[in-house]
Amino acid sequence: MRLETERLILRRWEPRDLDPFARMSADPEIMDWLGGVLTRDEAAAYMARSEASFDTAGMGRFAIERRSDGVFLGSSGLMPGRENLPMAPFIDIGWRLAREAWGHGYAQEAARAVARDGFERLGFDEILAVTTATNRRSRAVMERVGFTYDPGRDFEWPSYPPGDPMRPTVVYAARRS
Repeated sequence: MRLETERLILRRWEPRDLDPFARMSADPEIMDWLGGVLTRDEAAAYMARSEASFDTAGMGRFAIERRSDGVFLGSSGLMPGRENLPMAPFIDIGWRLAREAWGHGYAQEAARAVARDGFERLGFDEILAVTTATNRRSRAVMERVGFTYDPGRDFEWPSYPPGDPMRPTVVYAARRS
């Protein structure tokens, strides 16, 4: 399974991805919106969960590499949404990029390809994007990709304590046209 855009290759994970993904996942600024930094073992587990999802559901988070030079940039893809969230069951789109990949439109380019694959190949009627209310950068990507804010689905993220600024969670939706 592989998707290609003008500048990106989105592909299944390979062993060579662990080092750059683990470095990226240990960066507090990158992981601030994603529940905190991951150890190398946790990064490997993330990759394994994604691979298992590809095998069982035909979707997962892809590794992203830049076409021009093969540099690892991050991940993006679809996963079954968490069952403990109020809108379950749902399909979740997500992305995380290395800091040096920020500001180049890569998240938007990858998310567009992933959403298109979800609607066309996988036949989903709806895909959701979920983030903390204060994550302006991700919300901007969601809007540029064509997701619409759906305030009626907003909720409090269950693993954050009441009053934590990361607890208010917003939901964006895209529907097959």
